[in-house]
Amino acid sequence: MSNVYAISEIVGTSETSIEDAIQQAVNVAGQSIRHLDWFEVTDLRGHIKDGRVAHFQVAVKLGFRYEGKQA
Repeated sequence: MSNVYAISEIVGTSETSIEDAIQQAVNVAGQSIRHLDWFEVTDLRGHIKDGRVAHFQVAVKLGFRYEGKQA
């Protein structure tokens, strides 16, 4: 069976860690996008305040399957 996927790119943030920023992005997207199947980290960045990391920003591409009958 073949699938058709769409890709959406979003940014998750966290004051704790890169992993938590990814989890935030996937969890929030999963509340409104069905059939999420995979993610790919495309960019890592963060905010520095007073010489310390204040929070992490992680851009991720999310792949999700389209619904419908397969030909």
